[in-house]
Amino acid sequence: MQVKAQLKYLRMSPKKLRLIADIIRGMKVEDALIQLSFVNRLARKPIIKLLNSAIANAVNNFNLKKDNLMVKEIKVDMAGMLKRWQYKAHGRATPLRKRNAHILLVLEEIVPSKTKAKKVKAEKAVKVSSLEEIKDKEIPRKLEVKEEKISKEVEKGNEESPIDIRMEGKRRHKQNLDKRQMKGEKGFIKKIFNRKSG
Repeated sequence: MQVKAQLKYLRMSPKKLRLIADIIRGMKVEDALIQLSFVNRLARKPIIKLLNSAIANAVNNFNLKKDNLMVKEIKVDMAGMLKRWQYKAHGRATPLRKRNAHILLVLEEIVPSKTKAKKVKAEKAVKVSSLEEIKDKEIPRKLEVKEEKISKEVEKGNEESPIDIRMEGKRRHKQNLDKRQMKGEKGFIKKIFNRKSG
């Protein structure tokens, strides 16, 4: 079984990262961590972090043993670059290319085990034509709570413009509510603020 971990848009040159990636390719996970701890390069830190992440994925998500894992593949790709300029003498400027990198790390078992990954089944969508059918069937608690909130708002007298619960907490929700209330009010002040200047 293979386990993947990815690191995207790392602000480091792929050339520097490949020097470290080539060292650990094909090694056991434990040996790779030991090897990286003795490498005197700045590029080792993100690779150690990514390797630990991949190990955690394997142990927690797929119930694999750390001792039975090896680095099957580690790939470093270019991820675009930031183009900047450096000022030089006599009014000149030279380009700077600040490169980024993507790293893909794939771990594989040395001796294949028979454990399978946990699969979560999604519930199928149910087509409903009326409210009575929903009450007959079993529905999740979240939907019931939303329905209660909507019914309370309608009882208060907001039948003309019911409040959309999904919009709560989103951008400018309160301002939009204030605008709706002002539309309902009629008077001299509303005419002043709605008047176009010029």
